[in-house]
Amino acid sequence: MTMTAEKPRPAGLVAIDREMARQHADARASFENNAAMAADVAASIRKTGRLLLLGMGGSHAVGRAVEPLYRALGIDALAMPLSEQLGQPVRLDGRTVLITSQSGESAEVVRWFAEAGSTAADVFGLTLEGGSFLARTAPCLVGAGGTEQAFAATRSLTVSFALHLAMLAALGEDPGAALGALDQPQDNDITLALAALEKVTSIVTSGRRLQGVAEALALGLTELSRLPCFSLEGGQLRHGPMEMLGPKIGVILFRGNDPTTELVTAMALSVVEAGAPLLIFDASGQSPIAGAVTLSFKPATGLAAVFAMLPVAQRLMIAFADSRVDNAGTPVRSTKITRSE
Repeated sequence: MTMTAEKPRPAGLVAIDREMARQHADARASFENNAAMAADVAASIRKTGRLLLLGMGGSHAVGRAVEPLYRALGIDALAMPLSEQLGQPVRLDGRTVLITSQSGESAEVVRWFAEAGSTAADVFGLTLEGGSFLARTAPCLVGAGGTEQAFAATRSLTVSFALHLAMLAALGEDPGAALGALDQPQDNDITLALAALEKVTSIVTSGRRLQGVAEALALGLTELSRLPCFSLEGGQLRHGPMEMLGPKIGVILFRGNDPTTELVTAMALSVVEAGAPLLIFDASGQSPIAGAVTLSFKPATGLAAVFAMLPVAQRLMIAFADSRVDNAGTPVRSTKITRSE
């Protein structure tokens, strides 16, 4: 009888494991250590009433995830890719601008400050690297633990969300539920979820109020598995792209306890009807959908839902990638810090 040798853990995933192991502690420290700077940014947001969130990759996904949270406080918040702002800019006067770059060194960040940043008054940064170009150039919230070394964003996302929680708290939001989710991570079993995706050739992620988290997961899935995985906001998925659904297209939906819950539920029913494998990250408190694999969380919305779901989504994307490629986590066409446009 021959024993099957277990595949050694790829070095890239070992690096991600290390980042994830410390992300909750670093996020907590980031929330606590940035109160003064968060208060300064909050004062600017109160004064302008308008917030422009600029970033690339995972940093832009963070902006998309928190955009609705600022809007719920009456702030005119807009998240845009920094590359788009460079090419088709919106006016900056009368806006608070927050540039997010985990490394603080991305090509677009350096060019934006060279071209536009010096003329804008209320510009702040959010970064993991206190010695970076961004941190030297603008007043910054700085996440704990230094630069993320692993390729796909995991700890950097969690820490960035914690820094936003500090700003939202400074604007009067109660951080209690979100901190509770951070302090007591849920440990969902992903075995059935992984099995549901066994034969798919592509994955589409989607949400409504939680669309930003869906976008972060799609980016990580693509980077690590090298398969085309992408994200469509729930309404956008409904308007035509439903044509792609079938047994080879996996769908991952994010359902929170908020006014958009029923729209996500309706999409889930349509996906099951189309015969596409479906996973639901579910913090709605509603009944599970027949025909879907459900990863259940305590009823939550906003950053409480994000902090609960994100670590489980990270474990899923890593396990999925590990099942598809031999050296998951080692980029073949990209670098951690994108220094070219």
